[in-house]
Amino acid sequence: QVQLVESGGGLVQAGGSLRLSCAASGRASGRTFSSYAMGWFRQAPEKDREFVAAISWSGSTTYGADSVKGRFTISRDNAKNTVHLQMNSLKPEDTAIYYCAADPQGGYYPPRVDNEYDYWGQGTQVTVSS
Repeated sequence: QVQLVESGGGLVQAGGSLRLSCAASGRASGRTFSSYAMGWFRQAPEKDREFVAAISWSGSTTYGADSVKGRFTISRDNAKNTVHLQMNSLKPEDTAIYYCAADPQGGYYPPRVDNEYDYWGQGTQVTVSS
């Protein structure tokens, strides 16, 4: 089993920045963190969960939702079993619970849909005030 713990959420004014982190532990079918694709998703009140960003096992491939391109950056540190989401130029519409997710199957192209991820963190709240 894989455990994911997010941190770094909070309250910030519009235009500000936050850096989310996700720490992974455990193993899935003998595979370690360095072989997982990782993703960030978010869910605002009364809205469906949506894709934010994803990164391949090596970090060589990243994807971001159109709504966050140019503002959010996903990265990973395989030596520390962590993945980060640097969020700049935050807007009130970025307010949501942010979830980290792991796909142990890895691959060169990280998934951008939530049903392809097997493990999820508990989420961290991000609130952007106007």
